[in-house]
Amino acid sequence: MSTDEQPQRPADTPRSLAEALRSRDDESLGALLHARPDLLTPVPNDLTQLATRAATRASVVRALERLDRFSQQVAEALAVAPEPATYEELHALVAGDERGDTAVDLALSRALAALREQALAWGPDDKVRLVRTARELLAPAPQYPSPTGLGPTVGEATAGMSPNRMQDIVAAAGLPSTHDAVSAVRSLTELFTDRTRMSELLDQAPAESVEVLSRLVWGPPYGQVTADPARHLRWLLDRGLLLPTSPGTVVLPREAALHLRAGRAHRVLEPVPPAIEPLRDHRPQAVDAAAASQAYMALDTIEELLKDWDEGGPTVLRAGGLSVRDLKRTAVALDVPEPVAAFWVELAYAAGLVAPDGDADERYAATPAFDDWQERPAPERWSVLTTAWLTATRTAGLIGGRDGKDRTLSALGPHLDRSSAPEIRRRVLTLLTTLPDGASPTPDSLLARLRWERPPRGSSGGGASAGGVSSGGHTSGGHPASAPMELRARIAQWTLNEAELLGITGRGALSSHGRALLGADEAQAPAEAEPLTGTGPTAAELALSGARAARLLAPLLPEPLDHVLLQADLTAVAPGPLERPLAETLSVLADVESKGGATVYRFTPGSVRRALDAGKAASDLHAFLTAHSRTPVPQPLAYLIDDVARKHGHLRIGAASAYVRCDDEALLNEILADKRSQSLRLRRLAPTVLAAQADPGALLEGLRGMGFAPAAESAEGDVLITRAHAHRSPPRTAPEPVHDGPQVPDETLLGAAVRAIRAGDLASTAPRKAAPDAGSALPRTTAAETLATMQAAVLTGEAVWIGYVNAEGSASQRVIAPIRVEGGFVTAYDHTADEVRTYPLHRVTGVAELAE
Repeated sequence: MSTDEQPQRPADTPRSLAEALRSRDDESLGALLHARPDLLTPVPNDLTQLATRAATRASVVRALERLDRFSQQVAEALAVAPEPATYEELHALVAGDERGDTAVDLALSRALAALREQALAWGPDDKVRLVRTARELLAPAPQYPSPTGLGPTVGEATAGMSPNRMQDIVAAAGLPSTHDAVSAVRSLTELFTDRTRMSELLDQAPAESVEVLSRLVWGPPYGQVTADPARHLRWLLDRGLLLPTSPGTVVLPREAALHLRAGRAHRVLEPVPPAIEPLRDHRPQAVDAAAASQAYMALDTIEELLKDWDEGGPTVLRAGGLSVRDLKRTAVALDVPEPVAAFWVELAYAAGLVAPDGDADERYAATPAFDDWQERPAPERWSVLTTAWLTATRTAGLIGGRDGKDRTLSALGPHLDRSSAPEIRRRVLTLLTTLPDGASPTPDSLLARLRWERPPRGSSGGGASAGGVSSGGHTSGGHPASAPMELRARIAQWTLNEAELLGITGRGALSSHGRALLGADEAQAPAEAEPLTGTGPTAAELALSGARAARLLAPLLPEPLDHVLLQADLTAVAPGPLERPLAETLSVLADVESKGGATVYRFTPGSVRRALDAGKAASDLHAFLTAHSRTPVPQPLAYLIDDVARKHGHLRIGAASAYVRCDDEALLNEILADKRSQSLRLRRLAPTVLAAQADPGALLEGLRGMGFAPAAESAEGDVLITRAHAHRSPPRTAPEPVHDGPQVPDETLLGAAVRAIRAGDLASTAPRKAAPDAGSALPRTTAAETLATMQAAVLTGEAVWIGYVNAEGSASQRVIAPIRVEGGFVTAYDHTADEVRTYPLHRVTGVAELAE
């Protein structure tokens, strides 16, 4: 065995977390900072400060919440183990009397390594310690039991008990009397931890007493007793199997509970993650086809949404967001349920395609980015939407719920960001890659896996909610955290639904382009997914995977068509997606009647008039239909166009307030005689001119409602051509994701931080020669002594230790190797910063020589 493989000698055992961190290599320190990025804000000065920060309550809670279920169980077992604990003692608490399970052995080694890596545990295998803050959070307390369901030890429960009472308990348990209370506690503890003697003691217990213990064994371990307990309770109290903690309250000691549990700290041990179970198997080609069809529908829906808002969308609420009425109107326009409409609206916002216009009467409108997005090929447009969805922290599923102040959460409104959403979305889709191609998962197995990877603290299967000794037992469960887990489960379910809407999955299974979007290798066989790390891909990696997914999707999408099929019932059928110029012209000339695999357009007098209002002539419409129809233009459609064109513009409307002029006096007489025109308050100014008190727009709509086909004209008498005005917001960027806490640093920042911490630790721990003011945190010398020592160090080339106060008044200690001293400045190689720096001498508090 080599020297490196030998067990650590006692002299090598770290005495603190800081010493344990000091013994790590740079890679291990980088792994710690990667797993707990909050420790880097700001960068610690040295390893002692890093250890202090790693033991703060907020940081420890955050780290514990990011452990998987078995790692949490190991941490909870450490919290109830002796301190320090040996690896064998920890293994006994985890596995109990049932040793030899290879899965448990491997998982325990992995979990303990993870706890050490994240600085939640430290020390060699013969002296494993849990960070004190974590122990305080997980160990039993009078207010709540441990998450394992175990109570205090005999020593903790009997603290303050009178020596006479202790001797009575020892005697009743059949133990020899002791000379003091400490020996009595030790004797009772040895009894409870001796399996043979403890079994003999319990064999003498009444059946009712055993029943009481069985109700307390898995927690909560507290119960209520009366001032005059029953005989079976008295038997337990006399022998210390129940110990009083306060008047009327008793507890089952930890050692006794562990004997009854066969040594296990947890009732249900979960060393391995639950498998994702397939629900149905489909052909991969069918999955890709279904996903591609849905991807095309997603693009079409976003376009339809923003075209509906093209001339100015709904108004922005004062508090921000979309009103319930406007969301309902949008859902009707898209022909989808309101939650689905809310998802499409939020997706367009996350992709930067819609934003408030910033006007005084603020409305939502498409952004200039929408016009650029429309010009891209369909696969690229899909990639923009899906990458925006993957990284967005805004969670559309929350819309319609209530916030913490009982206010309704509205679409596009505030308070919809959930920092965990991108991680959960990516994790759910990544877990789908572990299934065979074409297999869809059972939602229950997927949620079970997510609960194992990110369990709420206090749900590690330790204690069941048993009743107390009497009907009024304690039921305090420790650390309830069901709300975060419920939100994670809901986000996971929303992810499955939204991925289907976007065409990332098809028939519930991950598509080939969805797999590429995650950066997974399509040729790679399904394997166990890596555990959650809290990190996501960089922007460059996301762009590359999005481009690759777009390339795989491209051949699956239908090619745009340049023709339609005209039918005799005044409809046109588009058997697939149409080229953009054809689709835009046809949407003006006809109304969409139905959508699906094929789109049906219907020609009506109103739609034909709309095309004529846009400046088209009847001959233009005939030529357009002839050029783009695979079937002859039906006679009813040709008649409809000619009939509407013949009437169109016969009446002219201008601003008087408004007037109507027509060369046909009989037509004006017909209008005046019609009772429906009374609301327009018309009067004749001349044989061919009528004046109205309504504005031109209202007059146009009124006459059109009466069955006429008027045209608006300008002050010069020219026909006004009306085209849809595309209202756009100013250029806006997509909303930035809102993260909870610091982001995981990249490799460059990690390397720089590790070097800075190492250098700072070198400065703080470098051995120095004794100085008169040795008790000071920073060296203190006079200006003359400082200058002389610096000059001497330049000549000898030796490093020195200095105290330095920067311009902000922050003091630090550094190890420098002076290069030159001139003009009141010292230029030196700073070991702390690992670079050459120049320092003003008046900011140096003092200098000391380093020991040999």
